[in-house]
Amino acid sequence: MQALWRLGRAPAAAIVDALAGSNGSRDSTVRTILRILERKGFVRHERDGRAFIYLPAVAEGDAQRGAVRDLVARFFGNSPERLVLNLLRHEDVDARELQRLRRLVDREDSE
Repeated sequence: MQALWRLGRAPAAAIVDALAGSNGSRDSTVRTILRILERKGFVRHERDGRAFIYLPAVAEGDAQRGAVRDLVARFFGNSPERLVLNLLRHEDVDARELQRLRRLVDREDSE
């Protein structure tokens, strides 16, 4: 999805090319994933002659929010607090990053 959001709209071959440097994906694998993502409603396509031009069907932010909601529900008992505590305990978060997060939380509280 990252490649497709970056490209905006593209044929499968361009998506394969965009991914080639990052993970060495094969053409058939990318096309299969595009079909699965389309079936799930994340991607759509338009025909351009014989080619399919793929487009994101959901905005990146919307997909991220949905994925986080699903993650929180599946693994953290619908508790965002448990997710955040898990991240803070098990990831390398330095003092500067913690201060930045605190400022962001404080800003949200004041709005």
